[in-house]
Amino acid sequence: MDLENQLKILIDEAPQYGISPIIIQKAIAPVLQLFAEQLQHSEYYILQNLEENWVLTTIANSDRQQKKVIYAFTSVRDAATFQANADPSIIAAAIPVTHLLFRLFSLEQVDSIFFLNDSHNLNTGIEVRRDRLFQLIQQQLQQITQVPPDIA
Repeated sequence: MDLENQLKILIDEAPQYGISPIIIQKAIAPVLQLFAEQLQHSEYYILQNLEENWVLTTIANSDRQQKKVIYAFTSVRDAATFQANADPSIIAAAIPVTHLLFRLFSLEQVDSIFFLNDSHNLNTGIEVRRDRLFQLIQQQLQQITQVPPDIA
């Protein structure tokens, strides 16, 4: 499914999320599209449990700062390869890229999604940080809610 159709679905389903379709169309969708266009695929596979909760991984950098991330894979095989010990209660589910980004925007406990585009090297990918996504959506919201000054 192409990005335009993915975004249309999000706009159509906006009331289910308690958001006005206009807000998604004017503020959220443009930011999601901006990020999605930088990625290589229109859908990714996310590891999730049988209750459809995404698998979070806590990672630490050299400064011992921790963050919670979700890994997004280009194939079921990549997702399976990534799991050191196959857990039968963890499955890989295909999710449209804009829907992943939309969920990231709303998941406060997640810091980033790593999009792993190279099946030959699952140690590198493109990181999309939740705080950056949130910041750009907030800027868009401010732009569409600003009342122009009275020219009279």
